[in-house]
Amino acid sequence: MEKKNEFGLIHIYCGDGKGKTTAAVGLCVRASGRGKKCLWTSFLKDYDSGEFVGTFPFTLYQGEPVRQFVFTMSEEQKKATADEHTQRLKEVFEKASKEGFDLLVLDESIASCNLGLIPTDLLVQLLREKPTHLEVVMTGRDPKAELVELADYVSEIQPIKHPYNNGIPSREGIES
Repeated sequence: MEKKNEFGLIHIYCGDGKGKTTAAVGLCVRASGRGKKCLWTSFLKDYDSGEFVGTFPFTLYQGEPVRQFVFTMSEEQKKATADEHTQRLKEVFEKASKEGFDLLVLDESIASCNLGLIPTDLLVQLLREKPTHLEVVMTGRDPKAELVELADYVSEIQPIKHPYNNGIPSREGIES
């Protein structure tokens, strides 16, 4: 079967609204439905969310779970988290390249960059050096200008109305 569109583009799902990770999961579902291999890693998460439970259409490259907000971490904890995030970033790009993945999702990589846990210049370098066929998705709020410049897609998700504003907490299977 002849493959179409053999070049991989860079996506950013950003904004203050709910749905950035969900959009990335949706793209994985679409890609896997077409026989593409998807690799996923999440930064700044504890992996206690519905997208990581049961079966899913991607290979999960799980890092060290982050169970507290960065602003509550000691300097030692921040350094350990930054070291782990930076090493994992390098590892997922290498794995995607060596194992022929078609789609790489870097969930909350933008937030990790903004918090200084992933060096932005390293992420930019890895994006520039990625295999030409590899599609890459980054999620998070307030992407830095250099990431936006590299991206082919930038989708901003803004809240218009959310049940949280009416006192309805996060619900399992919907928001978590």
